[in-house]
Amino acid sequence: MIGSFSDLLHSARNQSTPQRLLLLFAQVETGKGGKKNKQKQRGSIAPLMCVDKLPEELDNFESLVAEADAICADWQFLIIAGLSGEGDQPPSPEQAEPYLNQMANAVASGQDLSGYVIFDRDQNPVMMQPH
Repeated sequence: MIGSFSDLLHSARNQSTPQRLLLLFAQVETGKGGKKNKQKQRGSIAPLMCVDKLPEELDNFESLVAEADAICADWQFLIIAGLSGEGDQPPSPEQAEPYLNQMANAVASGQDLSGYVIFDRDQNPVMMQPH
C-alpha cells in the first residue's frame, strides 16, 4: 500500500517499465449542507491544474508542493496515477495528455477515484467515494 509520497516515488522508480506520473491538483467545492467533520466530509472536488513528470524529476512532496503553490495555491488534494512506458522508454508528455484529460474529466464528473493515489496538502492519504 502507498502510504506516503516517498513510497509512491520508490514504487514508480522500481517498476519493470519506466513510468510517467500524472499529477492532478484539485480544489474543494462545498455547497450548502456540506458536512464538515474530520472523518467524512461531503462536497465535490474540481480539477485545478495538472502536470506529468518522470519520477526522477521529483525529489519529494515538499518540493512538489512548493512548485505547485508557485502556480496556484488553492488546491487541497493531489490525485496521482502512473503511466507505463514500453521497453526502456517512459511515455512521452504527448502520450500522457489524454490520460491527464481523462483524470480531469473523472474528477469533474464525480466518478470513482479509487484507482488513483490521493494525498491532501499535508501528505495524508485520502480515500474518496462518489456520492
